[in-house]
Amino acid sequence: MDHSHLAQLFDAGASSNPLEEILTLCTAIAPDYPLFPVRQVHQELARYFAGKHPDYQSSETKYHNLRHSYSVVLATVRLFHGLSCEGKQFSEDTLTKALYSAYFHDCGLLLKSSETESTGAVFTKEHEARSIVVLERYLEEQDISFSILPDCSLIIQCTNLSVDPDTLTFPSDDIRLASAIVGSADILAQMADRFYLERLPLLFQEHKEGGITSHDSAIELMQHTSYFYHEVIVDRLERVFDNLAQVMRIHFRERWGLDRNLYLENINKNVDYIKIVVQSCEDELEGLQRFLRRTPPA
Repeated sequence: MDHSHLAQLFDAGASSNPLEEILTLCTAIAPDYPLFPVRQVHQELARYFAGKHPDYQSSETKYHNLRHSYSVVLATVRLFHGLSCEGKQFSEDTLTKALYSAYFHDCGLLLKSSETESTGAVFTKEHEARSIVVLERYLEEQDISFSILPDCSLIIQCTNLSVDPDTLTFPSDDIRLASAIVGSADILAQMADRFYLERLPLLFQEHKEGGITSHDSAIELMQHTSYFYHEVIVDRLERVFDNLAQVMRIHFRERWGLDRNLYLENINKNVDYIKIVVQSCEDELEGLQRFLRRTPPA
């Protein structure tokens, strides 16, 4: 399998549209799983981000964009698929709640039609709570029971790196599992992205607009990324989220005959390469162009 085919498979599965792979995996997990609601929310989310929903403006956050949301959903269903291949039992309802949570987990960065801020990134620190409100509005529009909202709220909270899941009260082991899966998927989808390094300056800009002052420049954010991964992210993936990231290897083996964890492989490549970049560029943002030549998709 050549590099371009492997990259295509990683990004979206057999076709260029991740929806088809998401639906295929849902069916593989549960043959009678209802696919129409998944197709509907996938398509509706595109309307939200494009500003075609009357209540929301088009998305202006370049890092946390529609492509990121879709990639988190894909990573979520891949983890569920890996677990199901391993014989892990969970309900279809749990999968549904995880998928809705993954689709809407960053929608709090969308500006409402009535808001006058320049970008939704100003709400970065509170966007999880806002995301839950957007999901609630969607459930109301589609006449879907609000009974899933409390569990989805817990799941979305676990995408917040500052939240310790041990401080939350989960109503069941299934919801704890779903929270760990979506929390893991959010990390994996971001850091394994083939354009992760090119997109870090976009993340810095969002942090700046959101009042997060941990770094003074995009270069400084990149310099801190390796430490952040090894000291924070690895612990969250392995200890906090029960090392569910390893299940990706089972998924790729059973789905594609690849006995590899493409997510962790890509993350390690990104973290290793970022060390080379920051050592060479020092404090010169312009120097990044010599090393980061890919153009991230919109």
